[in-house]
Amino acid sequence: MKYLKLLILPISLFLMSCSADLDEYKESTPDFELFSFFDGQTQAWGMVQDYTGKQTRRFHVDIKGRVNGNQLTLDESFVYHDGETDKRVWTIMKQSDGTYTGTAGDIIGTAKGQTLGNAFRWQYDFNLKLDDGDIDVSFDDWLYRQDENHLFNVSYIKKFGVTVGKVTLFFQKK
Repeated sequence: MKYLKLLILPISLFLMSCSADLDEYKESTPDFELFSFFDGQTQAWGMVQDYTGKQTRRFHVDIKGRVNGNQLTLDESFVYHDGETDKRVWTIMKQSDGTYTGTAGDIIGTAKGQTLGNAFRWQYDFNLKLDDGDIDVSFDDWLYRQDENHLFNVSYIKKFGVTVGKVTLFFQKK
């Protein structure tokens, strides 16, 4: 057991160093214009996977976006495959340096994001509700614009810097 503990830190550090860098998408097109993509009606289909890759949930999201100056409000309505429903309202602000910050009811603190090329990286801490209680986790979202009306999102759910799950979504503008 002692040797296992000694291996965990270097392995975790190695895996964290393998994460993508936003600069890799600088030349990718189409450019990801966050406010223009989410202004209006959008829908998404997604799934949650645990650390083994097993699908644990499926869901559909209806999203109503409203832009007002440098503020984007996203009103998200979730319906899960088991009939459970949920809502989240994001308030996202475009900063003078071109980055983004955001808040929502179940987000801890402030989310931070940046676009470059066709990619948008969005990071935040989240209070995840489970059957046996709540845990705080970190989300590392990577959204990739495919064309005028479609984008993919891969979200890595992390606890203590280790990926414990993944959320994958496909978005389509209405």
